[in-house]
Amino acid sequence: MLRSGCLRLLAGAVVVLLLVGAYGFFTSFHSGAAGASLVSSLSRSGRVLAYLRDPEEHREWAWQAGSRCALTPNGPSAPFILPTDGFAGYLWDDSFRPGHRHQGIDIFGGSDVGVTPVLAAYPGYLTRLPDWKSTVIIRIPEDPLLPGRQIWTYYTHMADAQGNSYVDAAFPPGTVEQYVEAGTLLGYQGNFSGDPGNPVGVHLHFSIVLDDGAGRFRNELEIANTLDPSPYLGLPLNARTNQDQIPVCQAE
Repeated sequence: MLRSGCLRLLAGAVVVLLLVGAYGFFTSFHSGAAGASLVSSLSRSGRVLAYLRDPEEHREWAWQAGSRCALTPNGPSAPFILPTDGFAGYLWDDSFRPGHRHQGIDIFGGSDVGVTPVLAAYPGYLTRLPDWKSTVIIRIPEDPLLPGRQIWTYYTHMADAQGNSYVDAAFPPGTVEQYVEAGTLLGYQGNFSGDPGNPVGVHLHFSIVLDDGAGRFRNELEIANTLDPSPYLGLPLNARTNQDQIPVCQAE
């Protein structure tokens, strides 16, 4: 039985798959990279639907929150821990539709809303703006991969379709610069999209956002303002270079 929001996701995905497939076929003659990206997104959409229908059947695809991974077997561990349980269905720089570039990764817990925990991936200072129903952002003063640079980690969709928040009560709206350790419970996965009639599938959207140079985070909606999360999480999470591999954690 499909979980809350999955029927709408299925219907929407069918339309998206048709559009993406047609556009990918067209662009493959004009831009190999763009066409390949759209085709790979088509394949990932099919996997997302399969996972949401029956997470147990695809248990080997799933991550475990709090794990620390390595990009290569026996290689050094990544600086971030995995922020939630589930399947990384969509990757950074995926293309859901013509002209779109995904700014982060989407991790589908395979559960109902308010069930799958979301954890801080790295220590930092948490802010939740007064109007954020489903979102928190954490300032990391020292990028572990580039000392001297400040970055931010962004977590969203932690509310139900009507906007009832699943962000942990420790972080009410208006929270500013509250220190959290890696592994701190931030909330639970939801399906909030901003439109109660069109919820997304239950998942966490996670991204790494650049600082604007004045101590503020840049607009997460623009991919140029975000970083490839692959080296931070120790997984192949760049859709341009990972066309069809399912990102599975090589745990430390």
